[in-house]
Amino acid sequence: MKTAGKERRAGAPRSAHAGWEPPKSRTDPLSLLEAQNKHRLPQLVPLRWARLAASPFAFLRGAAVVMAEDLAGTPNSGITVQACGDAHLANYGVFASPERDLLFDVNDFDETMPGPWEWDVKRLAASAVVAGRDAGLNDATSQGLAQTAIAAYHDATRYFATLNALDTWYSKVDEASMVLLRPGRSRQDIAKLFSKARAKTSATAFPSLVELTRAGDWRIVDHPPVVSHDGIADRTDDLLRLYATYRDSVSDDRRRLLERFDVRDFALKVVGVGSVGTRCFVALLESDVGEPLFLQVKEADASALAPYLPPTEHESQGRRVVAGQRIMQADSDIFLGWAQAAGDDYYVRQLRDQKGSADFTAMRPGTLRDYLDLCGWTLARAHARSGAAAAIAGYLGKAPTFVDAVTKFAVGYADQTRRDHAALVDAIRQGRIQAAKG
Repeated sequence: MKTAGKERRAGAPRSAHAGWEPPKSRTDPLSLLEAQNKHRLPQLVPLRWARLAASPFAFLRGAAVVMAEDLAGTPNSGITVQACGDAHLANYGVFASPERDLLFDVNDFDETMPGPWEWDVKRLAASAVVAGRDAGLNDATSQGLAQTAIAAYHDATRYFATLNALDTWYSKVDEASMVLLRPGRSRQDIAKLFSKARAKTSATAFPSLVELTRAGDWRIVDHPPVVSHDGIADRTDDLLRLYATYRDSVSDDRRRLLERFDVRDFALKVVGVGSVGTRCFVALLESDVGEPLFLQVKEADASALAPYLPPTEHESQGRRVVAGQRIMQADSDIFLGWAQAAGDDYYVRQLRDQKGSADFTAMRPGTLRDYLDLCGWTLARAHARSGAAAAIAGYLGKAPTFVDAVTKFAVGYADQTRRDHAALVDAIRQGRIQAAKG
């Protein structure tokens, strides 16, 4: 496998990944985003524009469709993995495993599908530079963050190439694995992710997310436009049917557990940046002993990578997301499943189950560097679960050729992101695009 990977350099030299120059025929990024808006809730589109315009990193985070088209024109080795499709540094975090251990892993899979491993690495690297600049770090430091992430991926992939299939599959980052981080205060800072996540459960969220109606029923609290019951009354039957198809998608033991819960309420919820405007609901359930459970029911559109790759084996976009998540993550939410209703696809997961994400804007440079080191290692492990570690390691080799090349790409693409973000801000200022905060 390593030899086969090394042979791929002939068609795509490692140095060919260096730098970024937009092609003359590059599609206008705002047009790509506007095309997505045609399929979204129109009342939320202005909010999506506002979130995209918040900063260059917010733009990068919400514009996976733009970078997917750009990456499609860059070299790749032809080695396929289950790709995240949106592996920027904010899409990693802490969550609880079925055994109630806290794990650090990739945590967003809306765009996942089989594709080039290089695309995930380049998105992570570019996000490191953009995030560093947004945090006020100088260009040299921001570039060093990207280099750290790529080098961690490089070294971890070569390590996973030495493991057998089961050892790779069982590898994970838990609290004990914090030894992967450099010693010192940075380990303590990142370890806070675990302590904060441990406090986030449906039970602790219950008092702030629900209210008791006059009729004595629990109801999700409205916080428009982020959380609302707008149009829910007319869709209750559809949502209950949607929930029934979801319940059929989980294993027998999980279905038996869900049978102990009854649905009490649904509400529409705005999530993320790029996902704003998609149909996303929160479901409040209550068990036969009065225990609350919040589920997120999120619309699954076609992956941003789909126009540039062979079709997946899954006709349901929700099932595509769930299958990709189960391949890439060390462990997944016990309530993860998919659903269909009226021709629309959804996936379902717990809204709050000891989940936590890092506030990288507040991290010291050393802590952020260690965080990106962990992200690079985690992405390599996620890709290795597809069985391609040996081939990728053969392509990478020992020399830092690929690391140096993609670092240059990350800087160039960060510059591109700054220009694209400025174009959006200018379009809003001139009134060509309507943005409204909420």
